Amino acid sequence: MRELPWLNPGRVRKLQEALAQRILVIDGAMGTMLQAHALDECGYRGERFAQGCDAQHAHGHDAQCARDLRGNNDLLSLTQPQLIRDVHLAYLRAGADLVETNTFNSTSISQADYGLQHVVRELNREGARLARAACDEVERETPDRSRFAIGVLGPTSRTASLSPDVNNPGFRNVDFDELCAAYTDATHGLIEGGADVLMVETIFDTLNAKAALFGILRVFDETDARLPIMISGTITDRSGRTLSGQTAEAFWYSVAHVRPLSVGLNCALGAKDLREHVEALARVADCCVSAHPNAGLPNAFGGYDETPQEMATTLGEFARDGLLNLVGGCCGTTPDHIAAIAQAVRGVPPRAIPDVPRIAA
Repeated sequence: MRELPWLNPGRVRKLQEALAQRILVIDGAMGTMLQAHALDECGYRGERFAQGCDAQHAHGHDAQCARDLRGNNDLLSLTQPQLIRDVHLAYLRAGADLVETNTFNSTSISQADYGLQHVVRELNREGARLARAACDEVERETPDRSRFAIGVLGPTSRTASLSPDVNNPGFRNVDFDELCAAYTDATHGLIEGGADVLMVETIFDTLNAKAALFGILRVFDETDARLPIMISGTITDRSGRTLSGQTAEAFWYSVAHVRPLSVGLNCALGAKDLREHVEALARVADCCVSAHPNAGLPNAFGGYDETPQEMATTLGEFARDGLLNLVGGCCGTTPDHIAAIAQAVRGVPPRAIPDVPRIAA
C-alpha cells in the first residue's frame, strides 16, 4: 500500500499518544438511545421530508405515498440533528474517548430500502460533522483529554459471499464493484464531515469488508491523504465464526494487509461469549485490539438484560488480562454501561502490541 501522508497529522498523533498511555473507551449503542424516544413517522421525517408524512396522514399508506422512513435512524442526522448530537454528548460525558458517527446504514445499498440513495453522501458528511462537533464541545470542557470521531461504515443489508435464495446457492444480489462504489461514496462524505478515523464494523462477510477497504483506499489515493482505519468483525453465534465462515484469526489474516490501527469484534455476542475470540485476535494481531460487545444475548423480546456493572466486570477482566487497547459497547448499551466500563479499565495498562510475523500483502 502506498504510504500517503495523514490527512490530520496532529489528531493522529494525539490518538497514538492516547493509545500508548491507556485503554481508550468507545461509545455505546446509538439505536438503543434513539429507540427510547419512540419517534413516529413524522418525527423521522422532520421538516425536510414532511411532505410524505402529510400525504400519509391524508391518504393512508397507499402506493401513491412515499415509502415509510420510520426506523431509518441514520436519517435523523438530517432531520433531528440535535438528538444525534445529544447522544454523542451523553457518551462523551460518560467517559467515551471515541464516538461513532450515526452512519451505520448510510450506504446507497442500505438506503435503497427507503429510496434515499441520493442523500447518502450528505448523511455521512453530516453524521461526521455532528460527532466531531460533540467532540469539540467536550474537549473545550476538558482540554487535557482529546476525543475522536469514528466514521462508521456498516456491513450493508446485502452479502457478497452468500446467496439470499436457499434454492439457488450461486445467486448473489450484490457484487464487489457495487459494494466498493457504495463504500467509496460514503467514505468521501465521512472525510468531508471531519471524521478522525474510519471504522469498517459489524463485519459478517469478509468479502463485503474487503470491498469497503478497497473503497477506502481508493478515496485515499484520490485525495492523496489517509486516515487511520479500524476494523471490527462480528462472530454471529456460538459457532465462533463470522457468517461467511471465518474464525477470528482467519479474519485477521484476511484484512491485515491494510495495516489497520486496530482490529476487533463487536455485536452479536455478549462479553463473556466474545472472550475466546478476542483472545485469538490478541495473540496474532500486530495492531491494537478492540472489543465492543452487546449487553448480553437478546432476550425473548429482543431486548438486552446485562447490567452496566455485569458488563463492566467482564470487560475489566479482559483489560487486566492484557487483551484490550480499545473497549466499548454495542447493542443494548447506554451511557451508564460506558461509564461503568470506563471505570473498570481506568488505570489498567493497554495491551502490549506483539511483534508477530506479518504475512506479505
